[in-house]
Amino acid sequence: MNTLINWFELPVQQLDRAVAFYQHVLGGEFRRETVTGIEMAVFPHIKPATGGALVKGPMFQPANGGAVVYLATEDINAALERVREKQGECCFGPQVLPDNIGTIALIIDSEGNRVGLHQPA
Repeated sequence: MNTLINWFELPVQQLDRAVAFYQHVLGGEFRRETVTGIEMAVFPHIKPATGGALVKGPMFQPANGGAVVYLATEDINAALERVREKQGECCFGPQVLPDNIGTIALIIDSEGNRVGLHQPA
């Protein structure tokens, strides 16, 4: 295995609002799909890199406790400003990590999910 994580899904209640939030914060365009009745907006990614999607369906409920997915950003401070512009919230950080790992922050997105941001060193 080249990577431990190969896909992630962030539950949403309002897909259009969530897409607008993440496009504003991270940039890039999402690809819309419906798979077995589940509405999805796929994060921009280059195969075979790790990918993921915003998902809306009856078995997906947003939450801010539990697993945390960290999304990469080139400028964490600019990303946090864009989070605030879309009524998101920074709930931790930014925190510079030891050993040249980079800087992280935790946000609450437009849907109530706790999501990490990581700016590599």
